[in-house]
Amino acid sequence: MFTGIIEMLGTVVEAGGRNGGRHLVISHAGLARDLRPGDSLAVNGVCLTVTTVENGRFHFDLAPETLARTNLGLLLPGQPVNLERPLRLGEPLGGHWVQGHVDGLATLISREHHADFDLVWFSCPGELLAYMVPKGSVALDGVSLTLVEVGQDRFSVTLIPYTLAHTTLGIRGIGDRVNLEVDILSKYVRRAVEILLPSLTARWRS
Repeated sequence: MFTGIIEMLGTVVEAGGRNGGRHLVISHAGLARDLRPGDSLAVNGVCLTVTTVENGRFHFDLAPETLARTNLGLLLPGQPVNLERPLRLGEPLGGHWVQGHVDGLATLISREHHADFDLVWFSCPGELLAYMVPKGSVALDGVSLTLVEVGQDRFSVTLIPYTLAHTTLGIRGIGDRVNLEVDILSKYVRRAVEILLPSLTARWRS
């Protein structure tokens, strides 16, 4: 489990195909000292398992499902990625509950620069918008953000200077695709309503 508070930026060193999947190597000397094979790490919001750690680099094997659902298959050597270690017991929950299980991709369609923030609009599949509400939470490339507006085919967030400077969202441009994970609490609420509503409706009609 993660919080959506990005700890650091890593750099893609290698990204190549392997047995229908992909082998990804990321560099961050400071973080590599604390990692062991088998550890979990969120990379652009995707929970991955570390397979090897050596020379300030850590390796991951990506399955076809991960490549189909996320933007990790688009990564190129030299590009930065958002990194977050799992939440530890006793640590503050600064963002919101983020599982690292990406629901789909959102496309950046508009960006307005203001003095103290950027207002950014994304489009995404309608079935994911159904889980969003204004002032609710969403994770984009692993970054915990508050929703500003939610429309029929798009939603907006604001990015403060710190987020712009310390995450990859600061360099995203029009047409770029980001990993999207909706709030897990909204999934549970919707599922509960889907289960309970038919029986409640039947009782009311009777």
